[in-house]
Amino acid sequence: MSNQLTTVDQLPAIYGMAQDQAISVLQESLYPGAKPQSVMLVMDYCRAANLDPMQKPVHIVPMWDKSTKQMRDVIMPGVNSYRVNAMRSHDYGGISEPEFGPMVDGTSLGMANFQYPEWCKVTVKRILRGVVAEFTAIEYWAENYATAGKDSIAPNAMWKKRPRGQIAKCAEAQALRKAFPEIASAPTFEEMDGKFDSATTAAPRPESEKEVSALDPSADIEAMRKTKTDAEALAYWKDNQARYKNDVAAHSEFRTAVVDHRMTLKSQDVTDVEAK
Repeated sequence: MSNQLTTVDQLPAIYGMAQDQAISVLQESLYPGAKPQSVMLVMDYCRAANLDPMQKPVHIVPMWDKSTKQMRDVIMPGVNSYRVNAMRSHDYGGISEPEFGPMVDGTSLGMANFQYPEWCKVTVKRILRGVVAEFTAIEYWAENYATAGKDSIAPNAMWKKRPRGQIAKCAEAQALRKAFPEIASAPTFEEMDGKFDSATTAAPRPESEKEVSALDPSADIEAMRKTKTDAEALAYWKDNQARYKNDVAAHSEFRTAVVDHRMTLKSQDVTDVEAK
């Protein structure tokens, strides 16, 4: 089934169903447990973007709404919707195979026998006035991975199972955004998957915690970088990371800095041992 819908005749069968029936089909097949209103948002989004909802081009992501103090479902595009839009432009010139950086030992994440690529590079080609232009994106694993929980720096199950595949999707999405800024702008579900774990289980925050979302982790990052051993760095993280648990961006920034610093300390330990 083609994703491009240009005439009424090409509309997928689900749009010919009664609304309740269409919602039921999507709930039972692609969005189990989703609220009917959220499934309707999916259908409206796909209709406006000329996409087939049965191809699941978008995802339903529960997020904390600070203004209303409650959870709400947000419709987030998948990387495949970026691909479809790029193809529809008729300017798409192809994409490179992902190129990966050196493998990094996962000991600093508290995981033995685990390795991940330091970075991934993807290039998207776009034909501009007959000239092939290349748009390259490099994404670093430590800056993108999702953790197993809000109090952990270990990767979640998917990033542990597919360390190359997950970062490759992030690099591809960024390259597509650079090449086609007019049709791809929002973060994709694949980039954000797992990073809302704390939000999806969070209870409404008390008044005393409202300022958490405005905290800047730079002071803690600077203090953490003054630690001299891996154990000290890890202890600092455990003692101070909780204050950022309701701010995904600040928590991720602090976590990434801790991982980088621990990796540096461990490499220095290896160098010292070799020197002796």
